[in-house]
Amino acid sequence: MRPAVSAALAVPTAATLLVLGGTSASAEDRYTMTLRDTMGNGSGATATVVMDIHDDEMTLKITGRGFVPNAPHAQHFHGSFDVNKDFTCPTPAADADGDGQVTTEEGLPTYGDIIISLTTEGDTSPKSGLAVDRMPVADAKGHLTYERTFPLPNGSGRKLRNLHVVQHGLDANGNGKYDLGALGESSFARSAGVKGIPEEATNPATCGTVSGAAVGAAPSGGVDTGGGSSDGLEAKGALGGGAVAILAAGALVACRRRLTGEG
Repeated sequence: MRPAVSAALAVPTAATLLVLGGTSASAEDRYTMTLRDTMGNGSGATATVVMDIHDDEMTLKITGRGFVPNAPHAQHFHGSFDVNKDFTCPTPAADADGDGQVTTEEGLPTYGDIIISLTTEGDTSPKSGLAVDRMPVADAKGHLTYERTFPLPNGSGRKLRNLHVVQHGLDANGNGKYDLGALGESSFARSAGVKGIPEEATNPATCGTVSGAAVGAAPSGGVDTGGGSSDGLEAKGALGGGAVAILAAGALVACRRRLTGEG
């Protein structure tokens, strides 16, 4: 089964990836992040992120708890490579309709488009934003672990200061799974023309930014990782461009089956 759910799922601040900017050819830098439910969505999830930067690669380790057990959780670096834009983690103030949940659409203006998809294997571009079959799955106790080394976007440098990490998926009615009983259908998925995806599966669960200083040489302003282009790495908008293509009906139907236990 190879579902891919959208470039904005669910489904995750300014300064986050100073991280990717403070590396040199000879020194490795380490940054830490704490991810929390800044949205007030009641996810109960928290996670710690450790990022080791060396040359043009990043090794990312995430350890979390309080996640929906035995369920996949989409996770991404969100934001923009445009340094003139300022993205951050949403707060309960982003809940425009006052229903007690910050949805994908409500959070996007604050945390921005997907820049890097934190998949377990294969592609890490925005195109894999909802590759649910390649996202980490929490264990039976709701513990989530993730570790992967992947290349940094070419020419990113200081531009990565505008990114942060968001994880998606929560259990609003406490029954230990994603279902339609608590929050109904995902409005994001429905807007893409596919019905039956629980909103629990797509709402943001945690968000966080870089905290503290790097272990190693990391100038406060960040250092460009070199020339080159970031073309193709910037998401094309919440529901525009490639996002709609990613949310192909067949992929979302497969996703729905996995998230709800159908088929």
